[in-house]
Amino acid sequence: MNARPLRLLLLAGSARKGAWSGHLRDAAQGLADAAGASTSVIDLRALGLPLYDADLEAAQGVPDGARQLREAIAAADAVLLVTPEYNGFPTPLLINAFDWLSRLQAAEQVASGLATTAGKPVALLASSPGPLGGLRAMNILRQYLQMSFAMLVVPQQFALVRAHEAFDEAGALKDAKSAQAVTAVLHALLRVAAALRMP
Repeated sequence: MNARPLRLLLLAGSARKGAWSGHLRDAAQGLADAAGASTSVIDLRALGLPLYDADLEAAQGVPDGARQLREAIAAADAVLLVTPEYNGFPTPLLINAFDWLSRLQAAEQVASGLATTAGKPVALLASSPGPLGGLRAMNILRQYLQMSFAMLVVPQQFALVRAHEAFDEAGALKDAKSAQAVTAVLHALLRVAAALRMP
């Protein structure tokens, strides 16, 4: 019996219309599909998460959008995060979503937010019109996910430079080397996910 396809969740750190991180996420999704993964995408802005506020949490609890994110991560064998760079850092949208996720407690056979991320394989891509391709933000995000969420961040990563020139009209990466680099990151992530998947 063949094992089911690995389930890959893809997230982009910017929800701006035409965001380069969204373009790179979509290109990566196509490459992951070609590699045999079963892919899904969540729009972080659609989760409707307000800026984290402890007083708001005390008054209203954790928003449902955080539960949606937890469910999506729990259902995935691995996660691919694509981050742009805002002044050298990952976007507030991405960090805020994970901050809310961390506030979810375990309840009725549902794991807490932090238990859901612990040991979950994740890979990082970045995109920027600049010459570093979002490398600074990606390295900060690596530390954040490893130290605060106990995620298994694979060593392979890729930063797409001059992202505003990188895609053709169909949304594919123009440069074959860039596509190969993204594919290499995906293959590394899927290898780890396959090794960790329960039989």
